[in-house]
Amino acid sequence: MKRFCLLLLPVLFTIPIGAQEAVFESMAIFPHEHWHNHGSSIVECPDGSLLVCWFHGSGERKADDVRILGARKATDAPTWSEPFVMADTPNYPDCNPVLFIGPDEKLWLFWITILTNRWESSLLKYRTATDYTQPGPPRWDWQDTIHITPPDSFVEDMLGPWPAFLKEFPDLIPEFTGKEREEVTADEELYFFMEKKVQDKMLQRLGWMTRIHPLLLPSGKLLLPLYTDAFSVGLIAMTSDKGQTWQSSRPLVGYGNIQPSLVRKKDGTLVAMMRENGPRQRIRTATSSDEGFTWSPVTEMEFPNPGASVEVICLQNGHWLLMYNDTTDGRHRLNLALSDDEGQTWKWSRHLEAREPGEGSFSYPSLIQARDGMIHATYSCHLPEEKKTIQYVKLNEAWVKAGDPK
Repeated sequence: MKRFCLLLLPVLFTIPIGAQEAVFESMAIFPHEHWHNHGSSIVECPDGSLLVCWFHGSGERKADDVRILGARKATDAPTWSEPFVMADTPNYPDCNPVLFIGPDEKLWLFWITILTNRWESSLLKYRTATDYTQPGPPRWDWQDTIHITPPDSFVEDMLGPWPAFLKEFPDLIPEFTGKEREEVTADEELYFFMEKKVQDKMLQRLGWMTRIHPLLLPSGKLLLPLYTDAFSVGLIAMTSDKGQTWQSSRPLVGYGNIQPSLVRKKDGTLVAMMRENGPRQRIRTATSSDEGFTWSPVTEMEFPNPGASVEVICLQNGHWLLMYNDTTDGRHRLNLALSDDEGQTWKWSRHLEAREPGEGSFSYPSLIQARDGMIHATYSCHLPEEKKTIQYVKLNEAWVKAGDPK
């Protein structure tokens, strides 16, 4: 059964499921338009309203008119507000916004400004607000950049797995020409290429990008997942003093694993689930037992991935909910999977979108659970003929457990 993005009017229905009713609501945050709208992030405000942001413009990193827009949905309001500007660096693209509200109810907006129209030139920024529930944009009271300095082990961490990766995927060895090519043997080419890059302090320290919600640990440490296209790896920025200082984790190295989403097990182990930009075509994963500073070798899950972002969250009852594209050949399907054993098995799943290739792109999920237990998500909805919006859905576990209609 196919599911379609709706233009303006919300759809709301319930289906009896034993003692619980399945709830599902879907609506476009704004009418479909030709402008590029992508990379949304959603949070619940202290008053129960919802706040969402995304980047908007004539393109992505190569379009200098790209800025961060936002919209609100008051509690029980039938529609979303008109969009408003959340951040705009004149004549530079602003992309990949991420929202977070901590226990102190301060609102954080993380995002990147692209300095030279290349992802590798991304500058990581954030701003905060304590007054943000009124109509229109938040009243920002602080803004700064986050400087990423990987640990001294970064070069060793990056180069260590290369020989095994090279042996497994020899077809990925780049071709070199001229004097540079003569200086190395065929078996050394890929290593030589990466070794030159990882020594570059500019690439080490610039280009780290946001995408997924931060994770707040019981210790009070805030973990901000990052990634870079320079090396196709992930990294975690960590603060224990509410953003006054930041520390960088050791990288999550799998050569193609980017945009980590973090979830915490009951025993304290952290699990990262990541987009795959390499040859494996599966969601990538790694674990940490020291609050995110060091990570296990990156492996892959059973779920397919077409080079698209995922998000996983732990629900109030301890169940895990994963939102991802369950294909390897495009973003025309968007799925929810539910686990009641911390990711060992995924017993239930249901599609938010299921179309044929070429009939639409549905991607970059942002997923939260509100205080009342309802699940809220946003994602990019791109239809043929340049019809683009950010789609919003509200649902509960019962809806997921009901499965796809037969």
